[in-house]
Amino acid sequence: RRVQEGKVFVPGLTQEALQNFFRKGNLIALRELALRRTADRVDAQMRAYMQNHAIHTTWPVAERIMACISPSPHAIRVVRAAKRFADALRAEWLAVFVETRATSQMTEAERTRLAETLRLAEQLGAETVTLTGDWITEEILSHARSRNVSKIVVGKPVRPAWKRFFSDTIVDDLVRGSEEIDVYITTGEEASHLSFVAPRRTRQRTWLAYMRAGVNVTLCTAVAWAMFPHFDLSNLIMVYLLGVVGMAATSGPGPASLAAVLSVAAFDFFFVPPYFSFAVVNTQYLVTFGVMLIVALMIGHLTIRIRWHAEAARQRERRTASLYALSRELAGTRGVPGILQAAVRHIAEVFPSQIVVLLPDSTGHLVPQTDLPGRFEVDTSELAVGQWVHDHTQMAGLGTATLPGAKALYLPLTASRGTLGVLGARPADPHALETPEQLHQLETFANQTALALERAQLADEAQRAEIRAETERMRSSLLSSVSHDLRTPLASITGAASSLLETRAALDTPMSRELLETIQEESERLSRLVNNLLQMTRVESGALQIHRDWLPLEEIVGASLERLKQRLGDRPVATRLPVDLPLVPIDDTLIEQVFVNLLDNVLKYTPAGSPIEIAAWTGKGNVTAEVGDRGPGLDPGEERHVFEKFYRGHPAAGRGAGLGLAICRGFVEAHGGRIWAENRPDGGAAFRFTLPLIGTPPVLEASDD
Repeated sequence: RRVQEGKVFVPGLTQEALQNFFRKGNLIALRELALRRTADRVDAQMRAYMQNHAIHTTWPVAERIMACISPSPHAIRVVRAAKRFADALRAEWLAVFVETRATSQMTEAERTRLAETLRLAEQLGAETVTLTGDWITEEILSHARSRNVSKIVVGKPVRPAWKRFFSDTIVDDLVRGSEEIDVYITTGEEASHLSFVAPRRTRQRTWLAYMRAGVNVTLCTAVAWAMFPHFDLSNLIMVYLLGVVGMAATSGPGPASLAAVLSVAAFDFFFVPPYFSFAVVNTQYLVTFGVMLIVALMIGHLTIRIRWHAEAARQRERRTASLYALSRELAGTRGVPGILQAAVRHIAEVFPSQIVVLLPDSTGHLVPQTDLPGRFEVDTSELAVGQWVHDHTQMAGLGTATLPGAKALYLPLTASRGTLGVLGARPADPHALETPEQLHQLETFANQTALALERAQLADEAQRAEIRAETERMRSSLLSSVSHDLRTPLASITGAASSLLETRAALDTPMSRELLETIQEESERLSRLVNNLLQMTRVESGALQIHRDWLPLEEIVGASLERLKQRLGDRPVATRLPVDLPLVPIDDTLIEQVFVNLLDNVLKYTPAGSPIEIAAWTGKGNVTAEVGDRGPGLDPGEERHVFEKFYRGHPAAGRGAGLGLAICRGFVEAHGGRIWAENRPDGGAAFRFTLPLIGTPPVLEASDD
């Protein structure tokens, strides 16, 4: 309606807009997009509110699905069912696996099946999460409420009925504790391509653990037999409990339970009358046996649980410490080569593998970085895999569903500005990077490296931009400062010369002389300006060369005064140069220019006829020279700026480009000295600079004259 009323387009475009874009179907689609975007934003605000106010229940404003994953072959069906739910509801979904003490004893086939299930969930668009805890149900429900999950998908239990009679299944516990969360139970389908039989090596290790349990009880019995004549039976029980703890600390729950049962049997057989028999005369010992067995089993269970928690904490600590070490070193490293070397070193330490980094050249083709340690050679086929990863911003290569025949796993180095390169890892063990935890950690390392590379590139770009901006500012300042100073003398010279040429016969001699003097004066001024520009260019380009000679400073001062004799006119100039002033190793041309520029500055910014003072003295291995005046002096804080390029004090008092004092600073610092300005106590300003006395002066022989 608003389009038809002409409030959106001009009348001539209304019909075209209605036919092409502002159709009802497009508007409905846009409305749905807007509503979904609004729902996402409201959901994020609601989750933040719940977190800030410690609300643990679920507010199902937006749908969020959670799939519960296990090493079971039925987990693939759970993942696909959750994916269908998420697609139908257009909702986010998670795939969650809870790692417990029991799952830490998984066989190699179960670990492989679990890794493939989690990778399938990631490929289907899920966020995979691995939790750690003792109770699967509590961890699932706690994480579901923290993520505001509205539906949980879990596989149907396959436990026999007699086991379910004695204890509830995970599904029963989820249904009982889910409250406001919906629980969906799906049937299972087995993945026939996986083996469910533990490898022989695992079975051999299991039998060895049970044999160690028997050896452990035998050693405890020997120790208790030696203590039997001297200690009470309660002390002997402590020996057996210690053996059970040691068995639980080094083996699984099965060997620890066997050690507990054998300990009770050995204690009854060897130390309870009648000896060497399992018969019990005193029935009170039955209570002792029962308590001993229960305590041994509990201690063994708690020891295994603590050991498992400690191992899980150590693994998390190693991952966190390695990531912290990488982040800390990357934060303190500048330049792309240093960042890549640090990243490759840390990744190779955490994941025993060879690492290669591929960065694009000016044409967009990836090029291996050859100056990195421990890299592997990348042939044409491997480079093609890396190029695919760079172009599609997806992981590919070894252990993935995309180009699995590659020799290495390739990950994109993605930052906020896009893909900066590709990281390739070829592990020593081809199955080392199959677990989701390892892949996620490697992805985190790659992301940290990409962020560091982006930071380095941004720093280089910022530096280049700053240089360009400074160049532009200098060019603008130079043009604005010099344009008037160049134009004024040129105009004066042109006007005087044209007057001489056009009215040569009508001009009397004094007028002609005045015009010629104007031409000479403005020509000298123009020459000084161009000379200052050239000298400033030499100073800043580093092309300034010092040719030192041992010279008396009074000769340099005299030459400077002679050059400015005409401009000084009748100005009183007082010099205070000691007779015993030593020779100074200087470049006479440069230091003479310093005096000339300082005197020229005095002439510009002091009243006509005011005195000028030139002095010098020695001290602390230096000769200090001073050019002082009795003018208005410097404004407060101006002492720090007078030696900057294009800086002019009291613009109305003098003319110039603001380069004379900057050139003085460059010449003095090239000699190894320093220059500064300050106000004199009795009025006026003083410009002082030092010249170091370096080396041994030549010996001057006395002349007969």
